Amino acid sequence: MPWRLRVLGAVLNRAAEPVEEVTDHAAARARRRKLWASPAGAAVFGRADSRVTVEDLDIALPGRTLRARVYRPSGVGDGPRPVVVNYHGGGWVQGEPEQSEWFASRVAARTGVVVISPSYRLAPEHPYPAAVDDAWEALCWIVEHAERLGVDAGRVAVMGDSAGGNLAAVTAMTARDKGGPEVGAQILIYPAVEMYEKYASEIAMPDAPVLTSANMRAFVRLYLQDAYGTDDQQASPLRAGSHEALPPAFILTASADPLLDNGVHYRDALRRAGVQVRYREYDAAIHGFVSLPGLMRGPAHAALDDVTEYLAEHLVVG
Repeated sequence: MPWRLRVLGAVLNRAAEPVEEVTDHAAARARRRKLWASPAGAAVFGRADSRVTVEDLDIALPGRTLRARVYRPSGVGDGPRPVVVNYHGGGWVQGEPEQSEWFASRVAARTGVVVISPSYRLAPEHPYPAAVDDAWEALCWIVEHAERLGVDAGRVAVMGDSAGGNLAAVTAMTARDKGGPEVGAQILIYPAVEMYEKYASEIAMPDAPVLTSANMRAFVRLYLQDAYGTDDQQASPLRAGSHEALPPAFILTASADPLLDNGVHYRDALRRAGVQVRYREYDAAIHGFVSLPGLMRGPAHAALDDVTEYLAEHLVVG
């Protein structure tokens, strides 16, 4: 790892609150939310693109309501727009739709798609499979309400980073298995697709910036709880019995990320199954880089360029 990333990692990890030491997760989330809303947070995490309108949306599901953030491009023509359903990261324990705002809003502004970022129930209060159920039902709700939302139910993609990449991959797989809704593409940003195996990247970078090996193990146990040990594809999509007939995928990874090999192994599994896969590893990039444009400007903007190009090709944006 380059020395600059080592120094950055030491600073970030010292400032961060190790998830394995947190006892009050609601309070920890409130502290993260306060940081995101601060001037320092704006400098690090960025803010919404001025070329989109930002709306809040309630997704009413049986027994619960999910909050969602909608990024709608300004100045596009009449008619329903393609839609990207974007799932935030945070180890299934932390995070909220706003943390993806810089990236999601710019995807909308550049491509003309509507990006909808739903929340989902978080562990440990709501362990697996609550997040999976919410991610899937949010997608179905959006498609069912496409006309009201001004989106095209025939041009749908899923996207997510880290734990959100896991949920995007699982949702695409569920849509295949249930015969719809049709998902035209999946964009998986440093996805966590395997719950248990320690691959070479994690072994080589146990104390990487933002996400450490100890964090990874803690997140999995907090998320799975009594289901720990399950081979279910809804927990570990890499372990699915078949990866055939899944939507085309764009997998993005970071060179200084212990999750790097999760993306590599998923790329290989999809390609073996005949799925069209685009893959890129971003050099000198750390976990979470698309949500850290103030620290990772080069890789974040490169990923934005790549994702918007990919969506233009696969959702027939226009």
